[in-house]
Amino acid sequence: MPAAEQRWLDAQWEFVRPNLPPAPANMIDLGCGPFGGFVPALRQAGYKASGVDTEAPDDPGYYRVEFERFTPPRPADAVIASTSLHHVADPHVVLDHVWAALRPGGRLIVVEWDWPRFDERTARWCFARLSDFAEPGWLHRHRDQWRESGRPWPAYLASWAAEEGLHPGDALIAALTRQFDTVQLARGPYVFADLDGVSPDDERAAIDRGELTATGIQFVGACR
Repeated sequence: MPAAEQRWLDAQWEFVRPNLPPAPANMIDLGCGPFGGFVPALRQAGYKASGVDTEAPDDPGYYRVEFERFTPPRPADAVIASTSLHHVADPHVVLDHVWAALRPGGRLIVVEWDWPRFDERTARWCFARLSDFAEPGWLHRHRDQWRESGRPWPAYLASWAAEEGLHPGDALIAALTRQFDTVQLARGPYVFADLDGVSPDDERAAIDRGELTATGIQFVGACR
C-alpha cells in the first residue's frame, strides 16, 4: 500500500472508530479500493467487515461490483463511505441503496472531498509542500497538468471536475441530510496525506490561520 494511502487511512480511522457500533457488528466499506480500505482495521477490531468496490481485492469478504448492484448477505449495522460518493453517477441512488442495506437505526459514516473549495490559494499551499522525491500522487498530477494547461486555476479545476463528473460537497451534504438524520457534520483537513511532513493537525492549524480552505467533509448519519 502506498505510504500516502496508509497515512490517510490511519488518520481517518481516528474519526471512524469512535462512531462505530460495538463489535462484533456487521460493517460494509463502500469504495474500499484495491487495498481494502478500512476492512483490515475493522476485522482487527473484531468487526464482521466486507468491502465493496469494482477494484476490491480478490479475497474473501470483498465484492468487485458497483455498490448500486451489490446485495449484502445480511443487513449492515454501519456503512463507511470514504471518498466514494463525489464521483458516483447519482449520489441519491447510492444513498437509497445504503439506506436499504442498513438495519433500522444503522449508521452511515462518510469522509468526502468538496472540490469547489479547492481554490487557487489552497492549491498553491498544497503544491508548495509536495515532495519531489515522493511517489507522485493526485496533487502532483494536478500541479503538473495545471502548469501544462496554461489556464487560470478556476477554469482548469472546473473543466477537470466536469470531465470526471464530480459532485460538489454542498450537493453531497444535501443528499446525505435528506436521507439520514445528522449525528455529526464537520469540515476539516483533507490533503495532508499527500504532503511532505504535514499532519492533520498541521493542516487544521493552517486552515484556522486562513492559509487554505477546508476541503474535507466528515458526516455521520443515522437511518430514520
